[in-house]
Amino acid sequence: MVHNQKVLEIKPIEAAFITALLMGMVGYLIIGMKVVPHIAIIAGISLLLGYGAVKKVSFRDLEVAMADGAKSGIAAVMIFFFIGILISSWMASGTIPTFIYLAVELVSGKFYYAIVFVVTAIIGLSIGSSLTTAATLGVAFVGASSALGISPVITAGAVVSGAFFGDKMSPLSDTTNLASSVAGADLFDHIKNMAWTTIPAFILSFIIYLFLSPGETDQRINQMGVIKEALNDLNLVHWYSVVPFIILSVLAAKKVSAIATLAASTLSALLISFFINGGVDGKGMFDLLYSGYVSESGIKEVDSMLSRGGMESMMFSISVILLALSMGGLLFRLGIIPALISLLQGLLTRVPLLISSTAGMAIAVNFILGEQYLSILLPGNAFKEHFKKAGLEPKHLSRVLEDAGTVVNPLVPWSVCGVFLSSVLGVSVTEYFPFALFCLFSPLITIFYGFTGITLPKNKQVARSIHPISKE
Repeated sequence: MVHNQKVLEIKPIEAAFITALLMGMVGYLIIGMKVVPHIAIIAGISLLLGYGAVKKVSFRDLEVAMADGAKSGIAAVMIFFFIGILISSWMASGTIPTFIYLAVELVSGKFYYAIVFVVTAIIGLSIGSSLTTAATLGVAFVGASSALGISPVITAGAVVSGAFFGDKMSPLSDTTNLASSVAGADLFDHIKNMAWTTIPAFILSFIIYLFLSPGETDQRINQMGVIKEALNDLNLVHWYSVVPFIILSVLAAKKVSAIATLAASTLSALLISFFINGGVDGKGMFDLLYSGYVSESGIKEVDSMLSRGGMESMMFSISVILLALSMGGLLFRLGIIPALISLLQGLLTRVPLLISSTAGMAIAVNFILGEQYLSILLPGNAFKEHFKKAGLEPKHLSRVLEDAGTVVNPLVPWSVCGVFLSSVLGVSVTEYFPFALFCLFSPLITIFYGFTGITLPKNKQVARSIHPISKE
């Protein structure tokens, strides 16, 4: 997306009105009327096209703006396709079923949601990818909870929280590297500084998940036995089935490209599936990669857990993402986003307001555009010089970008992460939203620190007033 290209110069108040109208309409359609996101976003695009027509912007410019917006999501689309085939291959190789088996074993304790949160956090930290963590281990945990009569909604919230803790704190994560790079902070200084907000958010989330976790019941113990027996009967639980996961983790640690990593793990899973299933013909393998794995155990709960994956399963997510990014392209080209940025910059007078404005803009970009990277890039570039003038260090800016940008994206129903997670986990964003505790606490804590001055430099001459950068 070309951020600097705009065809209109509009007043911030007008941009704010159009944005409020747009978000109100889209939000009402998705949350209030429960229509599919595609229709809500098409309605938003229609509103912006009408606004552009009133402003006498040529439809050629508007079409180019939508195309430019969609182009920015092509890399994500390719990764989604590869994650789709990864899930189906991991089902056939027994990788996810083996994790489900282990997850079912964990249910014998009384702290299921807390365990889910901690395990996904550790794996997310290890591989640096929230979406991969959710699409693999997350699927296993949610599937196990559904079969055992444990809330899949709270489980999905715990999965999202743990996965995005890992994404936020891992030096392997693209968003972690992006935030430190945009702010001009050293990567490991950035990660250390994030601990001030991340650890309290983690502890608070962990305690609440402990409190919410179900107790042990005889019914669940009986269900565990049925599920484990079915997985064994399907010949899907083996120690070597975790090899594709190990390959994925090692390649991620070595910073191999995402697509190459996913492809290598998929190929290893397909190879293992030949031994498990006694050989699969070529057409059967290609059908598996496109349509997903189909379980035929005869047990409804088990079959619903395992029948998923494939490129086809990603089509819903991909179409929503392309539509949302097209809407974002219109918002830029019509000058709405640039006007909102200038409005926020003009309001800055004190450090607390600077921190809260940066966080607010990161959150707003997530809700307006649904794009995680832009929620880091736009506020980072807009407020970088203001942080310097305030006597704050780059690591303080990068922390705010992660706390209010990275981890908020999965809370937006039409965002890239939100659409993907609801698709693979089978739980809508509006359902898991109240239980994605880590993602909710992080922006609140960073704004609280901004107003109290906690963790901000006190021994430096921090400016009480910040003068806006003059517009060029």
